Amino acid sequence: MEGDTVVMSEIFRFKETGTDPEGRVLGEIRPTGLRPMFGHQLEAAGFKLPPEMFGADALTLRSPQGRR
Repeated sequence: MEGDTVVMSEIFRFKETGTDPEGRVLGEIRPTGLRPMFGHQLEAAGFKLPPEMFGADALTLRSPQGRR
């Protein structure tokens, strides 16, 4: 939230790589490198998601606000 405004950031993005012979879109979902702000709530509920899932390596962990 920024004041009364809900701010959303992409955690994952679909990267189109082409189409197949039937005309269907091909591609993959890739992480953007941003980690969700609600990660602590997921962990409290028993979901442990590795940083690598969000495209982070051991040296680069970013949140939507740019915190490390």
